[in-house]
Amino acid sequence: MFALLALFLFSSHLKRTLSWSPAEQMVVEIIAPLQNALTKTVRGVEGVWEKYFGLVRVYEENRMLLEEIQSLRLDNFQYREMLSTHDRLRELLQFKEHTNWSMMAAQVIGRDPTGLFKSVIIDKGARSGIRMNMPVVSAEGVVGRVVSVSPNYAKVLLIIDQNSAVDCLNQTTRDQGILRGASAEICELDYVLKTSRMDEGEIIITSGMCGVFPKGLPVGRVIRVSDRPGALFKGVQIQTMVDFNRLEEVLVILKEDLSADRPKETE
Repeated sequence: MFALLALFLFSSHLKRTLSWSPAEQMVVEIIAPLQNALTKTVRGVEGVWEKYFGLVRVYEENRMLLEEIQSLRLDNFQYREMLSTHDRLRELLQFKEHTNWSMMAAQVIGRDPTGLFKSVIIDKGARSGIRMNMPVVSAEGVVGRVVSVSPNYAKVLLIIDQNSAVDCLNQTTRDQGILRGASAEICELDYVLKTSRMDEGEIIITSGMCGVFPKGLPVGRVIRVSDRPGALFKGVQIQTMVDFNRLEEVLVILKEDLSADRPKETE
């Protein structure tokens, strides 16, 4: 109503003079504060809407940036994993190139689910030429031997299993013993005569006996030697060369089982 009154007064006054009459001044004094308040309100609402839409845009941009960062992180993890796998496979290839044995690379895809045996499952089987008792190694040293075979998979008994036994010798002194599993990374070298020289830090290798493991493969390093009162043999602990907690790729030495025609024996 005040706005209509002001418009009427202004329109009627335009024909007479540019200056305000007392009545017009009164109307202006009443209307101007209201108009000023309305203008500020409108501008405030416009500002709020602009900020709101600005925040929406910022939110969308942040969401897109977060998705891009997560994608880049995933790519980075995959790239690092590829580099790690490449390094391990290169070590296996170098080991293979320095031997005269025919070998096949295999991937470790599982472990014994029962927990009764320290063994792993590999992704190669009879169709790939894998046979019972074939030795399995890594670039670091002896891993174990094949104890079960299916068309596409095989089970490898690790040397750290208590049911495993490997005929070994000291690389330096040539003294012999039988390696048996004791824990995740520690083995016992049994039947080492007290007259034998066995010092800490010396390397233990396969002897080549019993027809499973070729001679000269690294098995572990002597970490402790003890004399047992009243016993015929020394107590010798071996730290395995292979870290079985990080075993991912192996090499199967494709040699025929030399003990297939005679009674089974653990090695």
